[in-house]
Amino acid sequence: MSINEAVAAVFEGAGVEGWLHARDVDTGREAGSRAGERVVLASVVKVLIVLEFARQVSAGALDPAERVLVRTGDRLGGWGTAGCVDDVELSLRDLAYFTMTVSDNTAADVLLRRVGPDVVPLLAAELGLHRTRIAGGPRQLLETMFDDVGARDAAEFARLFPALPPERVGALRVFDPARTTSSTPEEMTRLLGLIWRDEAGPPAACGAVRGLMFRQLFATRLAAAFPADVRVAGKTGTLPGHAMEVGVAEYPGGGRYAVAAFVRSGAPRGVLDATLGRAALVAVEGLRDLR
Repeated sequence: MSINEAVAAVFEGAGVEGWLHARDVDTGREAGSRAGERVVLASVVKVLIVLEFARQVSAGALDPAERVLVRTGDRLGGWGTAGCVDDVELSLRDLAYFTMTVSDNTAADVLLRRVGPDVVPLLAAELGLHRTRIAGGPRQLLETMFDDVGARDAAEFARLFPALPPERVGALRVFDPARTTSSTPEEMTRLLGLIWRDEAGPPAACGAVRGLMFRQLFATRLAAAFPADVRVAGKTGTLPGHAMEVGVAEYPGGGRYAVAAFVRSGAPRGVLDATLGRAALVAVEGLRDLR
């Protein structure tokens, strides 16, 4: 059985729909399943937002210590500053920290406004990610979800969404790669390879992004699947019925492997997380056998 067939078998065996691409960062060897198909990125797009921030810092265009006041009107709900009750003052670099480590939607939204929302699509194009579509930041994503469901806020969305018929759920823009922020698994591993080889910007900028990805606190997907001595950097994304993560696994004896995995199913979150990680491990171990 080929690596690609083995990955597809993991998805099929778990009863989920899956897309995956794995790439040896140093040799370019690759494997995957449906790796060229467009998928929704959700919070995975935060890698590009923080990369643009780090590039602007390296160029001297932004001071990472610049202070920002996150107010009530900035709140989007969720982790980090997104869930705070009172105004929070912090630096731009701490916004980047919360964006990557706990996937703070408010921090990402405020940071995106500061670096310039029109600049991130230009960055994707500059890096050759021509199938990557940026349709705004977390605020725009949540607004489309609320609008499509007819909810005024997150609480009303949580009440209305479970009762929607399948055809209404499938029609939400946030689940359509053609109408929301999206890319392909192959382009996401290409992005990670550029970051890990210091080719996505100045070495200091790439190093900053790598450092933040290694500090991500969510460890139930890629990190949970690999042996304890493998260092895993990652950035997750989550939507109802969807789980995704992009990251790089660094083996102690050498070898760096970029992985972008996306799964979709009505199965419990634990099943999605475990299947994503298992498929990633199968792909990476297959590539290691080719070394």
